[in-house]
Amino acid sequence: MMECRTLKIPMAGLHITDIEAAINFWRARKPSPDGVTLCAELRALAEVYALLVYFKEDEADERSFPPQALAAWTVWYGTTPDTPCIAICSTSQGDEMCKGCGRTFEEVQRWTELSPGEKRHTWRRITQEDSAWRFNRYAERAAEGRSA
Repeated sequence: MMECRTLKIPMAGLHITDIEAAINFWRARKPSPDGVTLCAELRALAEVYALLVYFKEDEADERSFPPQALAAWTVWYGTTPDTPCIAICSTSQGDEMCKGCGRTFEEVQRWTELSPGEKRHTWRRITQEDSAWRFNRYAERAAEGRSA
């Protein structure tokens, strides 16, 4: 009998800062022709953003995100680096947490299976922790990976 392993990643919440970044992306990509009218992508994202602010929430559930807003967010997401990897993986040496990128062994192993929201959740955690080498010792290596 096969054992089913599940990844221990919290619910994929799309964080308000990512929604804001997507809004700014669309503002630059499709500026208002008259200073008032918004493109459809901006309207969809702005509605979600407004609801988060109104209800004093930081995240919107990826699974229940309105389809048009998710499509607009996904286009922005495609412009972000996919992986925090800097090609210095200590999980291959037995570490539970990679010293290079800050992901757990499980996150490294299952990265390609994660949804965009789960990946962004991981990015947010490792950025806030700020302890991985990508943020200090090898920051220039991480920057080279972004420009490639």
